[in-house]
Amino acid sequence: MSKFKAKWQAWRALPVSERRQLLRLLMLLPMMHASLALAGYARTRRWCERLSDRPTWQRASAQDIDAARRLTELAAIAGRHGITQASCLRQALVVSTLLRRRGLDAKLQIGVQDDGETFGAHAWVAVDGVATDVPGIEIHHHPLSR
Repeated sequence: MSKFKAKWQAWRALPVSERRQLLRLLMLLPMMHASLALAGYARTRRWCERLSDRPTWQRASAQDIDAARRLTELAAIAGRHGITQASCLRQALVVSTLLRRRGLDAKLQIGVQDDGETFGAHAWVAVDGVATDVPGIEIHHHPLSR
């Protein structure tokens, strides 16, 4: 089976709502890339927070957490297949903004991993303290304070 055909079948297997969300992410990730390149991290993060600010946040249900995890998965797919390779930071900024616009208290987390031989950094989103990325990410990456 050709690569295109496999991707087409994977696309067709998605529910319509997830296809729309994936298309939205495919547009937002390059915009986030441009914003970070032109305005920098601090200004971009402030814009995202202002755009998605709410006076009160709703407590996330188990269904909300599952939806947030699926959005994170779709962002990773869009990050791999979009016009630009979207890093975890770009994905996390977009996902946290979209979740905050839904009224969830989504926090962007940035952490470092230092196992003595290698050093790495990773960005992820936590909703009510639950990571939407890899479960237990906080164990492997030490979150930096804001």
